[in-house]
Amino acid sequence: MPDSPSLTHTLVLVATRDATSLTPVDIEVARDLVRGAAPVTLSEGEAVEIACPAPETWDSPGIGSVRAALAERALDVLVTPAHNRRKRLLVADMDSTIVNCETLDDIAAHAGIGEKIAEITRRSMNGEIEFESALHERVALLAGRPVSLLERAWQDVKLNTGALELVRTMRANGARTALVSGGFTFFTRKVAARCGFDENHANTLLTRGDTLTGGVGEPILGPDAKLAHLKRLVKEEMLDMDDAMATGDGANDLAMLRVAGAGIAFHAKPAVRREIGNQVNHTTLRTLLFAQGYRADEFVTG
Repeated sequence: MPDSPSLTHTLVLVATRDATSLTPVDIEVARDLVRGAAPVTLSEGEAVEIACPAPETWDSPGIGSVRAALAERALDVLVTPAHNRRKRLLVADMDSTIVNCETLDDIAAHAGIGEKIAEITRRSMNGEIEFESALHERVALLAGRPVSLLERAWQDVKLNTGALELVRTMRANGARTALVSGGFTFFTRKVAARCGFDENHANTLLTRGDTLTGGVGEPILGPDAKLAHLKRLVKEEMLDMDDAMATGDGANDLAMLRVAGAGIAFHAKPAVRREIGNQVNHTTLRTLLFAQGYRADEFVTG
């Protein structure tokens, strides 16, 4: 028999804790497909890692083969190079990634025009219409509305499970963390403070007195700006792009997800899932730590 391929990569399996648990059968199915080593437990019943050859050497091509074999299970499957797994930079989207909502849609809901704006958001996040024009179109519909809508929308914002653990664990291990959103600074400042992000960047809603003007400050923070912030942080921290993790759910995140050493689509829109191989479709932001080889007992929660 030929020599076994070098185990240059790591496959990570993660179960949705409140729905199911990893079983020995799940693990063996995945291990056989990738010709992997013995599994290492990261969280009992929740997450394991399996050293394996590069995906192009697997008997069944690609990460999709493992997902397909486990399609009936609420599991996420990720594969990363074994080298340099623990990233030293995190750049994260906010809406529907770090928090559980689209904050502009929530503002619109409180203004009584939620459905109209939500449909534009859906098309923009799936890459069907250009981000900047969609942002201008949505914000223009808020002209003349009270600024107090922002605070009302903030009361609806909840952190996604694992957000605190992700940011605080990476920071505790020396990583720089940045929240970079196509949303608004009113929300990113609050979310960044709650999670402990080192910095945050977003768009600015223009106001006149206590009223929204329907305008957005320039320049618009869209896909190119997200990528620019990622590149800036890599340079400032004297890192390589391979040292960076980026995560997001929408088409405006694709530019940074494509180039980061670990670009992970989080409960992403179809256009994003078609392009980004590493995906969290079932589980939580805890999975981004498991992908880096952290054990659950290493997570920082406070």
